[in-house]
Amino acid sequence: MSVAAIDIGTNSVLLLVAERRGGELVALAERATITRLGQGVDAARALAPEAVERTLACLARYGEEIRSLGVERVDAVGTSAMRDAAGGEAFIARARDLIGVAPRVISGPEEAELTYAGALTGLNLPARGPRIVFDVGGGSTEIIVGDAGGTVERAVSLDVGSVRLTERHIRADPPAEAELEAVRADARAALATVPAGPLSGAPTLVGVAGTVTTLAALVRDVAPYDGARVHGAQVAGAEVVAITSRLAALPLAARRQLPALEPARADVIVAGSVLIEEILAWASRAAGAPVDLIASDRGVRWGLAERLCPA
Repeated sequence: MSVAAIDIGTNSVLLLVAERRGGELVALAERATITRLGQGVDAARALAPEAVERTLACLARYGEEIRSLGVERVDAVGTSAMRDAAGGEAFIARARDLIGVAPRVISGPEEAELTYAGALTGLNLPARGPRIVFDVGGGSTEIIVGDAGGTVERAVSLDVGSVRLTERHIRADPPAEAELEAVRADARAALATVPAGPLSGAPTLVGVAGTVTTLAALVRDVAPYDGARVHGAQVAGAEVVAITSRLAALPLAARRQLPALEPARADVIVAGSVLIEEILAWASRAAGAPVDLIASDRGVRWGLAERLCPA
């Protein structure tokens, strides 16, 4: 049985078509399109008409591909932008006509569960010890603490993401130092609200979504982008600091020319990178020692596909 899972995020729309082979979920097709559905949502709390049209055009293409592949089960979920914005009902109705199902607006806790389950698939991780999975989206960031058995122990959704932080703070090109400090302060303030809680050992830190995988690709010089090479890549905190500094020094036009960076992500990558820097610093403080990052090219869509096509 083949299944399709669609993750409609603030910045991008992700499609996974997969089937179960020998107990493992195997991708038949994966697509990622930056549509910026969350454009202006932080200020207006409404979906911008042009952002809706971009996203619906993407879903029309995904719907055609799903039908051409003869997919048997489809589910689609919306996250931060659709939770925060007015106008979602009309968008959902039009999307249903294109992909065959109405996208569900999922809660923060459900998003955390799907992210945790999906992010850890296909990774070679220690058999024991706590895992911290974080998902830097365009509008929000989820931090999920769980165990090696796949149980989520606690999760929090923070109102910061790459698009939201960019729209709040960055005006200059390249970003001014004061703007970067404002992003950093916003990220730190959000992370300060995360309950520390006890950790039974040194945590394994896994990062999900486009900002994380783009940084890993830039650090490891994976160009053009190849998810198979990025999935499981380990990146040290010092490497994140170095690549963030490099990106922040480049004007937008130069960032768009970087071979491992999708041009449509170039305007929000700096704020997203600063946020990741702060997450690594937060995790290192919690662990009492420097913590490296493991990049995951999977996330909500993989967790959703696991539900649709259980072993």
